[in-house]
Amino acid sequence: MVAGNGVLYPILGFASCLAFIYMSFGDLKLSSFPKEPRLSFVESNGTRFFLDGKALYVNGWNSYWLMAHSVDENTRPRVSAMLQAGANMGLTVCRTWAFNDGGYDALQISPGQFDERVFQALDYVIAEARQHGIRLLLSLVNNLQAYGGKTQYVKWAWEEGVGLSSSNDSFFFDPSIRKYFKNYVLTVLTRKNTITGIEYRNDPTIFAWELMNEPRCISDPSGDTLQVWLEEMTAFIKSIDKNHLLTIGLEGFYGPKSPKKSTVNPEEWASTLGSDFVRNSNITNVDFTSVHIYPDHWFHDLGFEQKRNYVSKWMRSHIEDCNKELKKPVMFTEYGLSNQNKDYMPTQREQFYRTILDIIYKSAKKKGSGAGALVWQFFVEGMEEYNDDFGIVPWENPSIYKLTIEQSCRLARIQGLVQEKGKLKELCSKRD
Repeated sequence: MVAGNGVLYPILGFASCLAFIYMSFGDLKLSSFPKEPRLSFVESNGTRFFLDGKALYVNGWNSYWLMAHSVDENTRPRVSAMLQAGANMGLTVCRTWAFNDGGYDALQISPGQFDERVFQALDYVIAEARQHGIRLLLSLVNNLQAYGGKTQYVKWAWEEGVGLSSSNDSFFFDPSIRKYFKNYVLTVLTRKNTITGIEYRNDPTIFAWELMNEPRCISDPSGDTLQVWLEEMTAFIKSIDKNHLLTIGLEGFYGPKSPKKSTVNPEEWASTLGSDFVRNSNITNVDFTSVHIYPDHWFHDLGFEQKRNYVSKWMRSHIEDCNKELKKPVMFTEYGLSNQNKDYMPTQREQFYRTILDIIYKSAKKKGSGAGALVWQFFVEGMEEYNDDFGIVPWENPSIYKLTIEQSCRLARIQGLVQEKGKLKELCSKRD
């Protein structure tokens, strides 16, 4: 102590001087950059979504491929380009897959085993979406075989010698498979993003979780098996993540006990799939309902105008269910018109889209449950091998591009967002 006194005072004086300079000027560098705006979680109250106390209506799209194209640095720019394009059209929500089970570039290689490289690709999707002001509806598993789906889970259980059945529907009732899926859900929801440092369950960039894409349990048309699984899994997700909204991912068909099975369902087969829109959506932990719109797949003998009329009936029926019985918002999370129809003409797609978007707009104006719609599906150039008979590059279709922006702007006006500063004000002022 005594020997060091002579050196100690100059050091303290110098340190004090540095501290004074830092406190006075040290934050200049930080404040010279715009701070990232604080994001709030989207909430639901009754039949509407809310964000920061204001009603929220969604115009959005599907790009299922975002994670898959974020794995490779050569294809990653497509992801940024698609999110930027969505923002340029005033879109606010993109639905995409947060799963790839087994197979090429799998996120989940085997039960509980994950590829960190692919997980970092999903990190990138979420971080990039935030940068572009886009929120994500993330789906957790597929009913279909694409990207693994329930078929892959059943295969894993069978290969490990613990599967009760080789039926794909054992996904819903086999205890081992339910355990696999719960572990997957827990891993994803508690994942800490390597780019943002935020756990997924705490990240408001995620609009909501979708439990499953188009769940069906055909082996039990009564719907009991699927209902039990939905109740269990929605409760499990909410036990981990109380921040985010949750939806099922239903197509919207009415079950065998519904009075609408014969008046609104496309045909008799639709009530035998083991799902029921009202019964399933009425589960406590389901925050909003989901419906798909594919008359091309559901009918084979209707002309274009008949399909359009049916779509209007289909949408209004579900909006009525949510207004009067379910008291929850309804999102039409997939809609599309196939270009493979015998009578297909390019102008039909705009007319079809407009029918859907007009119904959403009219419901929003009345403060109804029609909370939004997501087109299936958008791509960027050079992705023909990933396309189907519904996908488009929006800026290559001027009428669709214009219609999309028009819907974004008229929903924004209802929400009072056009008056605010930023890209939306600039976008919509051009159309006034």
